[in-house]
Formats: sequence, structure tokens, C-alpha cells
Amino acid sequence: METNRDIINVDLIMDQLYGKEGSPERENFKKEAYNYCTGQLIHEARKEEKVTQLELAKRIGVDKSYISRIEKGLIEPGVGTFYRIINALGLKIEISKQLA
Repeated sequence: METNRDIINVDLIMDQLYGKEGSPERENFKKEAYNYCTGQLIHEARKEEKVTQLELAKRIGVDKSYISRIEKGLIEPGVGTFYRIINALGLKIEISKQLA
């Protein structure tokens, strides 16, 4: 049997770079990754709707710089702010139970 040396164990790499699962370093990395992904989703949705950061900020009652920081993944919007952004962009959130 031939082995493939190109196969990469992502968990091992994550452990080496950010610590073991559950460690403060790994949890911080996860939080930053979620913030970045959330920001990218909002950025893409805003661009698709042809809405500027300033327009979106006015629609939800925040500063343009706040929208910029969210889109860059520097901050995590609170749940209320997130819902206001979603509504202002004409989007909806669907919550469903995972299949086992």
C-alpha cells in the first residue's frame, strides 16, 4: 500500500499554531476567525446591495467607522446590531437544527 505524503492533518497544524483545542490561544483564534468571517459576510452583502458603509451606518444608527471595523473583523457586533444590519440589507436569518 502506498502512502500519500501530501495529506495534511489540519488539527495538528492548528494545535501547533494556536494551541490545543480549548486553550485560551485557540479560543482567541476562533473568536478572531468568526469575527473575520462575519465581517466578510456583511461586506459582501452590503456590496451586493450597492450600499455604502455610510448608508448602512445611518440605517442602523451607528458611525461609519463602526461598520468598517466590523467588516475588517476587528470587532464583533452585538446580536442586536447584527440583526439590524441584516434587516437593513434586506436579508434574513434562518435557524435550523443540525441533523445528527
